[in-house]
Amino acid sequence: MDRACWSGSSSSSSGSRARLSTALQPAHLQVCRAAAVDDIAEQHQQQQPTASQAVPAVEALQQQQQQLQQQAEVLQQLSFSHRHGLHDSQGRLMLKNLTLPELEEWCCAVGEDPRRALQIWRWLYYDNNWVASLQDTLGKQNGFSQRFIDKAQQLASVDGGLLLEQMAAAKDGTTKLVFKLTEGKGAGGSVEAVLIPMTHRRGSRKHITLCVSSQVGCAMNCQFCYTGRMGLSGNLTTAQIIEQMVVACRVLAADPSADASITNVVFMGMGEPLHNYEAVMAAVEVMCQPLGLHMSHNKVTVSTVGLVDVLERFAASSNVQLALSLHATTDEVRDWIAPVNRRHNLAALTAVLRQHYGTGNAAGRRVLVEYTMLAGVNDSLQDAQRLVALLEGVDAKVNLIMFNPFQGTRFKPSTIEQVLAFRSVLIQAGRICTIRDSRGDDEMAACGQLGNPALSSKAAPILPPPPQFEHVLA
Repeated sequence: MDRACWSGSSSSSSGSRARLSTALQPAHLQVCRAAAVDDIAEQHQQQQPTASQAVPAVEALQQQQQQLQQQAEVLQQLSFSHRHGLHDSQGRLMLKNLTLPELEEWCCAVGEDPRRALQIWRWLYYDNNWVASLQDTLGKQNGFSQRFIDKAQQLASVDGGLLLEQMAAAKDGTTKLVFKLTEGKGAGGSVEAVLIPMTHRRGSRKHITLCVSSQVGCAMNCQFCYTGRMGLSGNLTTAQIIEQMVVACRVLAADPSADASITNVVFMGMGEPLHNYEAVMAAVEVMCQPLGLHMSHNKVTVSTVGLVDVLERFAASSNVQLALSLHATTDEVRDWIAPVNRRHNLAALTAVLRQHYGTGNAAGRRVLVEYTMLAGVNDSLQDAQRLVALLEGVDAKVNLIMFNPFQGTRFKPSTIEQVLAFRSVLIQAGRICTIRDSRGDDEMAACGQLGNPALSSKAAPILPPPPQFEHVLA
C-alpha cells in the first residue's frame, strides 16, 4: 500500500508550496545554486570512465550526469541548499541531513505531496522502524510503492554515511560503537559512540545514555583528552550524527536482554559540538521531533569547551541542556590544558553564563559545569574556592570527572580523598556537586578516551606546562 501521508501531519500542500516560493531571495538563490552544483561536482570529479570501458559506460555516465543536474536544479530552490555535505558520493541528497520541515520542502520540490515527508520520517525514525532502505518498506502497511522507491532512489538516499564496524562491551555494561565513515571528507576514518546503562533508583529497568560524536577528532587540543591528541580531520554531517543514534536504537532492539531504550543523549563524544554548530543543531532538532526519535529537550545535552561567540548563539536560540567543560580556575592553567581559553578567557566565558544562565533566570535554566580532576594541576582546595567564586551568580551544577588515563598521557588522576575534599568545599558553599563514575574505561570508552590518534595525520601538539607544574608531570 502506497500512502502519501501518515496520520498526524500538520502540513498542507498549498502551505508548504507557499513557504517554498517565498523563502528564498535572489542573492540566497545564487548561493544555493553554487553550493548544490559545487557539492556534487566535487564528489564526482574523479569519476571519469577509462577508454577500456567503451560506449555503454560513457552513455551510463551521461545519464548519471543528467540525473545529477536534475538533482542540482531541484536543490537550488530549497532553503537549506546553502549547506555543504548534503550529498552522498553519487550526488544524491542524504535525507537524514534534513529536519522534518526541510524534508517537506524537498518532497514538494520533487513533485510529491509534502505529507509524504512524514511517511518517510516515520519509517526512518519512529520506534522499531529505523529502516536502512526504502525498499525495506515494500509490501508493508504504510510502505512505499515501487514507483516512488524508484523515483526517490534516483535523487536521494536514506543512508547515514556510517558503517558499524565494531562493538566493544566493557565489564560494567558500557558498549562502545565504532563506525567507519563511508561518506564525506572524513570517508575511511572512524568515529565512536557509547551506550552507557544506568539502573533507575526506583527499579531494576535500565536507562541508557547515548554519547555521540560530532567531529572526526577535535581541534580544541585539550591536553588531557585522548581525542584531542588526534587533531581535527573533519566535521560529521547531520546524517552521520543521527545515524549514531539510529544504529544504537537498532542494537538495543536486537538484544532482548537489554530491556532498555535511549533516555538521554549527550554530545560528549569526539569533537567540539559548537565547532560544528549547524550540523549539530539540525541533529538536535531531528532527535527531539516528537513524531520520530522523540527525545525530550531536557534529556539532550550539548557540551562545549567554551567557544564564547557560538555559545551566545546557542544559549539564545536553543532549549536543550548545556554542559561546559571548564577544567581550570585560572587563565594560566586553562591556557595550557584547554588552549581555546587563549581566545575565550574565563572572564568572557563566565559573563555569558551569567547573562543566559544567571541565578533565578526566568527560564529556570541551569548549566552543568564539567571539571576533570588532574592530580597536582587543578585539584587543590584553593581551586575549589576559586571555582565557587567563578560561578557566583550562575545557576550551575558541578560534575567532577575522574581522569581516565591513556597511553602516553602526562597527567594522573586525583586521589579519591582529594576529590571528596574538593567536593566538600563546593557543597559547603551551597553548590550541587556530583562525582561522575568512570564507565567503560577498560575498553577505552570512558570520558576523554575516544578515538585513535595513531590513525590521524594531523596530531595535535603537546603544550609545555607553566614552570610550576613541570614537577607534577615528571
